[in-house]
Amino acid sequence: MPHVRRRLLLRLDAPPARTRALVVDVMHLQEQGDGSFTGPLPHDTTRSATLRVDVADDAPGASRVTLVATSALHVPFFQWFFGPVVVFVLRRLVRHAAATLEAAAHGEAPPPPPGTPTFLPAVAFDDAQIHLLAAVCAFGALASYAGALFGQVGDPIRQSFHVGTPALGNSLAITRGGALVALVVGAAADRRGRRQLLAVAFCGLCLSNGLAAVAPNLAVFTGTQLFTRAFVNAIVIIAGIAAVEDAPDGARAFAAMMVGLSAGAGYAVSVVLLPIADAGSEAWRILFAVSAGSILLLPALMRSLPETRRFHELTARGIRGRASQVVDRAYGPRFVALAALAFLTSVFSAPSAQLTNTFLRDERGFSNSAIALFRAVTNGVPGVLGLVLGGRLAESRGRRWVTVVALAVSTAIQVGFFLASGILLWLTSTFAIIGAGAAALAIGTLDVELFPTEVRGTSNSLLLVCGVAGSVVGLVVAGNLKSVLGGLGPSIALCGAAPFLGALLLAPRLPESAHRTLDDVSPSQI
Repeated sequence: MPHVRRRLLLRLDAPPARTRALVVDVMHLQEQGDGSFTGPLPHDTTRSATLRVDVADDAPGASRVTLVATSALHVPFFQWFFGPVVVFVLRRLVRHAAATLEAAAHGEAPPPPPGTPTFLPAVAFDDAQIHLLAAVCAFGALASYAGALFGQVGDPIRQSFHVGTPALGNSLAITRGGALVALVVGAAADRRGRRQLLAVAFCGLCLSNGLAAVAPNLAVFTGTQLFTRAFVNAIVIIAGIAAVEDAPDGARAFAAMMVGLSAGAGYAVSVVLLPIADAGSEAWRILFAVSAGSILLLPALMRSLPETRRFHELTARGIRGRASQVVDRAYGPRFVALAALAFLTSVFSAPSAQLTNTFLRDERGFSNSAIALFRAVTNGVPGVLGLVLGGRLAESRGRRWVTVVALAVSTAIQVGFFLASGILLWLTSTFAIIGAGAAALAIGTLDVELFPTEVRGTSNSLLLVCGVAGSVVGLVVAGNLKSVLGGLGPSIALCGAAPFLGALLLAPRLPESAHRTLDDVSPSQI
């Protein structure tokens, strides 16, 4: 297993004997047989780092202290991202440890503890939890890329099949019917487990996008994308459930944040590859072939993916959920509120996500390359910022508060985007994605937390169906009112009234799950 090390040399105006005593008393390290001192690195939230301190004579009455921090944290598939984060954190923690030792030597108060790093959890994950989270994040990234393709290359597809914008909007709406397939897969995850159903859904996703790459007409292509959408939704649901229900208390929103960030990375890849569609009238097919080829990664993903502990414990006790639990006295009110919220938010989010490229191209004169640049600038870093902000606030301020504020503000700004032009397009898109990311993070965490393990897949699949119903309404309204309202922008903006009402009327009714154990929030009713 690879290790990351950071080394710091410190000179103290204290004799070696006193310095050694301070290392034990202040830093709580244990003396080893070779004269060094080792132990956990103070304030390391991952609990994967150790600190070694060596004390030697320097000048008379002074000591030379060497501090070496070593982290064994390894995150499958994402070490390229977490490696630099760990290096940064180790450097900061070693400096803090040195400052603490120096303050003790001078009889001063210790420095305040460093804050929790943005991309590391506030509580420790064990190796199994790290591997599971990394694997479901990888599944989420691949699914997000696959699911984004239709919306990203909608115009080249429309031109390739010689159809108009209304036909494209209707095709997008039809693909939402895949939620019924996703409902079956999600419910099966409550019976067969998260791990097995993730593998099944991923195989189906790769097959359907492989067929999309060679589709001869829009009807066949729409059929393939109906199943693509179904399997993407199933993967997103099951990955989110697995991440949140297996995370330690105090880090459930963090786990949801990491799944969201990985999905954003998959979406970003679809944006980066968008210029390929400009290479020729049929070049968009290459992007779907890339998605199909990701099936080659399945063996590596499955090797890193254990079953969640909660599901394993549930099956060991012989517990099986009932669909009626979702709407019983204990969970029915929260399901109704979340279902209505899912419907209303999707009325706006679906046309906003799927038809923005068409809006930019047809009504604002953007090329595919310009759209790729616009998306990268306004959705890339701002989207990450929104998820990170949502994750931190959801843990500290609560999921409900983030949902109300972020959803209302982001909706208002996004409505402005579809009525704006020029520089305002860039500004409104940037700020809207920040709020939307925070709201999606909080709502997604609540969707998982507010139902017990034995019906978590069923409940979240039903919520998906409600969201898809809202998507169909939004896509049909936006596509067919284009001529009535004088453009696609105003017709999409009109749909923004739905989530705004949801933020003000429904979100405040949701129970708060922050700072509570998952078993306290949603205990089994069996």
